[in-house]
Amino acid sequence: MMYAVLCYNDEQMVCGWSKEQDQQVMDALHVAHEKWEKSGKLKPSVRLLPTSAATTLHKTKDMVIDGPYAETKEALLGFYLIDVENLDEALEFSRDLARANPGGAYEMRPIHIYSPGTPIPGAYVAERQYANTPSLKPEAVK
Repeated sequence: MMYAVLCYNDEQMVCGWSKEQDQQVMDALHVAHEKWEKSGKLKPSVRLLPTSAATTLHKTKDMVIDGPYAETKEALLGFYLIDVENLDEALEFSRDLARANPGGAYEMRPIHIYSPGTPIPGAYVAERQYANTPSLKPEAVK
């Protein structure tokens, strides 16, 4: 199953790192990246530019605003695409990243590769996901 692992952190803290601090975190992340690349499960990864470079389009008003729409302390700083067996393996990947990169959070979200003309799976995707993770079956998550 494909997952997007979304990386959130305090943007002011991360952007405030010196080049040396940033390189130290990137070197530590590289260890986790290598492990998952060798297994063939790490797909493309993206490090986003700061939210100050973002532009938001409000869909209902066709209004464009400079900067991110969400005003939160933590920002989406990048994401990974991984192809793993189940949520437990996605959590293992995220824990490897967390040991290397202080603060913030990782959100694991199942994805479907969209191709025009193919159906987009609905609720049954979550049911299949939960089937492999008993503690996260819909009746356990309320």
